[in-house]
Amino acid sequence: MKYVDEYRQPHLVKKLSQALHQITTRPWTIMEVCGGQTHSIVKFGLQALLPQKIRLIHGPGCPVCVTPIHLIDHALHIATQPNTILCSFGDMLRVPGSRTDLLTMKAKGSDIRIIHSPSETLSIAKMNPHKQIILFAVGFETTAPANATTVYMAKQLKLDNFSLLASNVLVPPALEFLLQSQGNEVQGLLAAGHVCTITGYGDYHALARNYQTPIVVTGFEPLDILQGLYLCVQQLEKGEYCVINQYRRCVQEQGNLHAQTIMNSVFKAVDREWRGIGVIASSGLGLVDEFAGYDAAIRFPLEKPLSLKDNGCISGLILQGKKKPCECSLFGKQCTPESPYGAPMVSTEGACSAYYQYSNSRDHQ
Repeated sequence: MKYVDEYRQPHLVKKLSQALHQITTRPWTIMEVCGGQTHSIVKFGLQALLPQKIRLIHGPGCPVCVTPIHLIDHALHIATQPNTILCSFGDMLRVPGSRTDLLTMKAKGSDIRIIHSPSETLSIAKMNPHKQIILFAVGFETTAPANATTVYMAKQLKLDNFSLLASNVLVPPALEFLLQSQGNEVQGLLAAGHVCTITGYGDYHALARNYQTPIVVTGFEPLDILQGLYLCVQQLEKGEYCVINQYRRCVQEQGNLHAQTIMNSVFKAVDREWRGIGVIASSGLGLVDEFAGYDAAIRFPLEKPLSLKDNGCISGLILQGKKKPCECSLFGKQCTPESPYGAPMVSTEGACSAYYQYSNSRDHQ
């Protein structure tokens, strides 16, 4: 197969759905890790094609959604400083902080720019030598190599007016946190294919073995997801717990070694807070000592975090798969894409956004 529509062929979707019905004899709870997979499941109505015994729950696989409020507040603090230009991907501008969001600050006059690639910040830094350019670096391992390359190039170009506010997070520590958490119901995992394109899936073998949880590296189209579910259920029914690569057209076990090299030369693993979940050990990326001079958190310290008020958002429970978006009392009422209470309603990978766009769940509120 070469083209996207080949992974959406109805007769093949039906065939895989029938195969799933044939092999499923017991109830199974499976988590799709990535928000992109969640959007495909809801958009194409895949849940309705599954046996009733298969229960899908949504994981924390949306980097915008898991960015903690205090980092949003830190970005807002930086954006209000004189002679600064804060650069970020578009989704981040509408994620609520304690009191406001970046889009509101932009409307009020702060120089906040939407970028499509981290490397754009280097050109902005060259054109504005008397201003400080800050890259708000958000994402999983997928975006980390591009962020790392940008920091590396800034040093090579001696751009002292560039810095990075690090918010990259790592998937395997988060999965282990969920699998060992009290009340965990996950029996199988569909791992994020794009993350494994960079990292490979060597680290997943220990997770599958230690927690007796089959893990299938899965793509994002309907056939990918249904095949990933089939391979996962097939293991569960047999009592097997290993890692299978469904996304072979993009993923190799060792991953992208060149991307890993640049990522590991600029970043190191650090403890990181996840929105609504808490601090997960060694689940984030921070700058190594050689590049510590480019750390925006050091250049622009936020001495006193703002006090947080409970606005009723249950994003933490949704990101852990403990609640569905439509179980939130705010969903589709006070909380909409136009007036989001939490990050999962903002991001293109957020579960709440997926339900609001594609599901008829809001019709039953």
